[in-house]
Amino acid sequence: MEDELRSEYDLNSLRVRKFGPERKSFGKTTIRLEPDVAEVFPNADAVNEALRFLIRVVQNNQVSALAKQPHSSSEEADQTS
Repeated sequence: MEDELRSEYDLNSLRVRKFGPERKSFGKTTIRLEPDVAEVFPNADAVNEALRFLIRVVQNNQVSALAKQPHSSSEEADQTS
């Protein structure tokens, strides 16, 4: 009977694939949503779109808040001189 096994194998070319939440991520961050949140979104693209919208809203509100801040007394003194 002939053995098909080699005496040595190059394991550097192996690709390991695991499924489930404990799988190793190569280069991408995996975010796990709570079940109540996940049921609202049909897929990852919908989650990303909602988060990008939220980011824009927060950034726009920060810019608006900065624009509404009153000038400090030193700035007013510079403007009057």
